[in-house]
Amino acid sequence: MKRISQRDIARELGINVSTVSRALRGLEGVSSELKKKILDMAKEGGYRPNPFAVSLRYDLTRTIGIVVPDVSFNSYAHIVKRIEAEARREGFLCIITDTDETYENEMNCLEMLVNMHVEGIIFCPSQNTSDFSHLLNLRQAHVPVVIFDRAPGVDISSVIINDAASARQATNSFIESGARRIAFLGGSNQLKQTSDRKHGYLEALRQNGIPIRRELVKCHQISFNSGLSDTMELLNLPEPPDAILATHGLLAISALQAITSRGLSIPDDVAVIAYMSDWVSEMSHPRISFVKQNLREIGIKAFRLLLDQIHGDDSVQHVVVNARLELRESTKKPTTK
Repeated sequence: MKRISQRDIARELGINVSTVSRALRGLEGVSSELKKKILDMAKEGGYRPNPFAVSLRYDLTRTIGIVVPDVSFNSYAHIVKRIEAEARREGFLCIITDTDETYENEMNCLEMLVNMHVEGIIFCPSQNTSDFSHLLNLRQAHVPVVIFDRAPGVDISSVIINDAASARQATNSFIESGARRIAFLGGSNQLKQTSDRKHGYLEALRQNGIPIRRELVKCHQISFNSGLSDTMELLNLPEPPDAILATHGLLAISALQAITSRGLSIPDDVAVIAYMSDWVSEMSHPRISFVKQNLREIGIKAFRLLLDQIHGDDSVQHVVVNARLELRESTKKPTTK
């Protein structure tokens, strides 16, 4: 049943809406008799104040927007959950949007959120986004914006993990266990996240005197099919890899399927380390060694940076959250020297 509105009450009593508003807010200027009629009618009709109408009047909606490439993906879901918890504690509501990894959807999501007068936006770009002028336009329009996970290297506050250092640590772990033909399975090269992780991988190879082989580096789309076809190509090489560093959970799961479909053993034939959630590792067989990202801290830091901007802090801050390597059954133990 439709709830009664201030306009309905005013129409029923033959008075102005402003008079109804004053009575409902307890302001002076309304006779006690008329005020009682208004309050009785409001109670009987289930009247509730419209917070959006009030907030839009003062341009303070107490809402923030969250834009993610795929809200069903576990890592993003955990980060969003933490952002939402922090926002609720500060009296904000969250509007969560999903771009499905497309630039067009990303543009539409941002435009919708701006039109809804959100007070700020926490944002992770799609893997197909190469032009970030729309984000710079938001900043120039004084819309608070914080990027997380896939920071593109623009002049906007961000929260990421130590991508290069964590990839270097993972690659060194392979080397310490005896691997020498280490492959890199990443997303698009236009993602700074991919390039940073690849930089750490290459740095570890150089520091250990291991030749860099271009055919062992695969950087395409972050998708199951892309990871599957890239891993198949790696396994078809005359000298296939004895280890694979996958920069995304989807790429890791597809790599496992490709490896086992060939009748190869993990980690005896091919070892695997991935950037993924711990629960995905626990569900895989064998359990995948992974770079554990502190998703809780990422969500908290992202919201706090946004809240600072909402409160007037115009400084650009880039926060790096440390990740750590968790070794499971998909990697060999370090060889003794």
